[in-house]
Formats: sequence, C-alpha cells, structure tokens
Amino acid sequence: MPDFGVLYIVSTPIGNLEDITLRALRILKDSSLIAAEDTRQTKKLLNHYKIPTPQMSYFEHNRFKRIPQIINHLNSGKDIAVVTDAGTPGISDPAYKLIRAVIEAGCRVEAIPGASASITALSASGLPSDRFIFEGFLPSKKGRKSKLERLSTIEATIIFFESPKRIIKTLNDILEYIGDRPAVIARELTKMHEEMIRGKVSDLLSYFTERTPRGEFVIMIGKDDPNVFF
Repeated sequence: MPDFGVLYIVSTPIGNLEDITLRALRILKDSSLIAAEDTRQTKKLLNHYKIPTPQMSYFEHNRFKRIPQIINHLNSGKDIAVVTDAGTPGISDPAYKLIRAVIEAGCRVEAIPGASASITALSASGLPSDRFIFEGFLPSKKGRKSKLERLSTIEATIIFFESPKRIIKTLNDILEYIGDRPAVIARELTKMHEEMIRGKVSDLLSYFTERTPRGEFVIMIGKDDPNVFF
C-alpha cells in the first residue's frame, strides 16, 4: 500500500507575482494536482512560472463533491497543493473546511508560508501590532451591529477585509459602534496602485466619500489611544 499523500497549503501572491517563495514554486511543480479556488486566476500564476501541474476547482459551493475526491487522491499516495485566489488558503477562505476534513481522514497537512494581506497591511500600518484580532468580512446584515459593539471593548488592533461596494457603509458603522479611533486602510496591496491611508475613522470616511472606492481593502482600527496620531 502506498503512503498517504500530503495536502500542501500553499500561499500565493496577493498582487505582485514576485511575492512567492522558492519552496512554494517547487511544491506547485511537484504536486500531482492543484486544488484552486479559481482555476482561471491560478492559471496566470502557473503560466508565469511555467508550471504544468493540472488543476481542479475547489470552492465553497462544490466542496461537498470535491472533498471526497481530494481525500481519495491523497489516499492513493499523491500530493495535492491547495491555493486560494491570493494569499494564504484557509484564512477567511473555504479551504479550512477541506483542511479539517483531510485531518479527520488521517492524512497529513503541511503549510507553505507566504503572503497574507492582513499581515502585510498590519506590518506597514503604524498601528500597534503586539495584539491584534482578524475579523475577515463583517456580516452584511444580521449580527453586524452586535459584532461591532463587542469589538469596541477589545484592547487590540482590529483588522477587516472589505469590498469597494461596502467600504462607505462599513466605515460609517465602525464610526458609530466602535468610535473615531486611529485607523489605516490599505488598498491594492503590492499592486501598481497600492495605497495606505491613515487618519481617524472619520478622516477615512471623508476620503472615500470624495473619491470612488476601487480595489480590495484591508481596514485596521487601532485602540482608543491618545498616543497614536496620524
């Protein structure tokens, strides 16, 4: 009987294609299959580095079909690399459900570290990074207010993801329920139009009220600390 294959959790660039490790490239080349959130998006990376490994799609709505297929593949002794559209799989991403199922099936999971939008943004934000909480995307409706009210009591930098369509609403809600704290928004990280906007929440709200929001956003809210100024 062959040994079980390994499920590799491979971090990929969040924008700039140079932001990938040599180890990640080797794993993508050596794996028998790549499970990708969007095979079209991942194909751009594979073509750039001339990696011929075949892909299969794995995302939230096909996971019930794909998870047994991936586990059978691992049970046959073949390695699989999992990638998301950008960054680290499993972080605010449906890959964690696959990872959990593979662990429960007794197969090995190994992380190949690399880019992460939340950590990249935090490292350059100027906000305290000794303690932080990552919340991913806020609920669109139900539970949104109560979550923000709970977060208002936390003594840590709070990190959210947000889309351009909801950035104004989210900043308004943060201002109402968390307060006018020091804040930073990172936009289009590692890409040509990368931007870091610093100020209080009200300043950022004014900034994006006057400009059309574009790109993907990381919102970071600092502690209510008078010693933090922008």
